[in-house]
Amino acid sequence: MDYPNDQAPGAPVRHGIPEHGRIPKYYAVKARLDRLVGQLREGAALPTERDLAERYEVARETVRQAIRELVLEGRLRRQGRGTVVAGPKLEQPLSLASYTEGVRRQGRTPGRTLVTLDRFPCPDPLAAETGLTRGEPVWHLERVLLADDERMGLESTYVAVARVPRLDADFDPDSSFYAYLQRQGIAFGDADERIETVLATPREALLIGTPPALPMLLIHRVSRDTEGRPLERVRSLYRGDRFSFSAHLKG
Repeated sequence: MDYPNDQAPGAPVRHGIPEHGRIPKYYAVKARLDRLVGQLREGAALPTERDLAERYEVARETVRQAIRELVLEGRLRRQGRGTVVAGPKLEQPLSLASYTEGVRRQGRTPGRTLVTLDRFPCPDPLAAETGLTRGEPVWHLERVLLADDERMGLESTYVAVARVPRLDADFDPDSSFYAYLQRQGIAFGDADERIETVLATPREALLIGTPPALPMLLIHRVSRDTEGRPLERVRSLYRGDRFSFSAHLKG
């Protein structure tokens, strides 16, 4: 197979062209739009669908499909009735570092909006997954994740009330939960994580401010302290168009 001289290592092989050589019209338009986006600054407006259809001599629906895919991939974003160039995706390390640390490392300002903070008896599934005791009081902390006031995801944290009994009184919902735990003298030991792709529920899409059809990255985490005792169970939902994850692996 011949590779173009300008083939980037992370790009689709042969720029996504099938072996039989027949390229769908929308994909050819998408490739040209992608090059156009690369020449524009963040926030720049894309030409209208009508203008693009005339420029590329295709139907408006073909242009619409190409734009739709670039929006899903995070290259473009909707703004009002138009479409503009999106900024780079946030890269979050797969580690015990907090969301706050990951966002700040990229020069963005992290934030959170409290959705709910309540307590309830630990149900059987949560007890089985975390090692908590069935029926013991558990906090549920749910917050919208922000970066420069842009909604990025939704996070639900479950932690035993016995570990942080004054969470409702002492904790600032806009701050890092991990930093709060450290101030309580609680240190993280290890965690198990599982990542999958999902679609947001209608409620989640409304809270994050995204279309229900936008793919999401879902992380399940069960953390323990340095003594191996259960600490937290977290369900973090991130926008697939604005987030990526990285990990350093050693053999």
